Amino acid sequence: MSLLVRPATSFPDVAAVLGPRRPDANICWCLSYRLRSSAENRSLTGPARGERVEQLCALDPPPGVLAYRDGEVVGWAAVHPRADTSFATARRIPHVDDLDVWSAWCFRVRPGHRKQGITHALLDGAVAFARDHGAPAIEGYPVDNGGRRVDLTMAYVGTRKLFEDAGFVPGSATTSVLAGFPRVVMRLDLR
Repeated sequence: MSLLVRPATSFPDVAAVLGPRRPDANICWCLSYRLRSSAENRSLTGPARGERVEQLCALDPPPGVLAYRDGEVVGWAAVHPRADTSFATARRIPHVDDLDVWSAWCFRVRPGHRKQGITHALLDGAVAFARDHGAPAIEGYPVDNGGRRVDLTMAYVGTRKLFEDAGFVPGSATTSVLAGFPRVVMRLDLR
């Protein structure tokens, strides 16, 4: 089975991974961190959230990368310049320095495809995507769970080990906590 990671330019494929079962459902669509304005994030409800993601898929760069196994979309990773996300002004996740870093912050693997290394491939694909777009470095903000189990609904940020396995190193502690675990800034220099 071949696994390919490529830019998320296909809205139907993004919707297959992130979209709700009911079109009117009010779910994240991976917009909570992607939008700089919390007011815009709160104002988008139901189908408007999917419509906003569809607009983002048409931009260059698109909002992330998708993993495909034998032509079927199986996973998603959000990756974008930090300056264009809510991480730009986040108080709990500090800036390491003034580099125009990119951020990778959300990973989603479809049911039936989990525990097959897809998240690792998504992170590798996010790194390649950021590098191809001239990023000097890429960061993630995973939980530092010390190998303990993370609730599936909160595992979307990844774990410190996931990032370490991809060559990232700790950049900074944070005051952010998710699912009872502290989050840490993990960074990979791409220069």
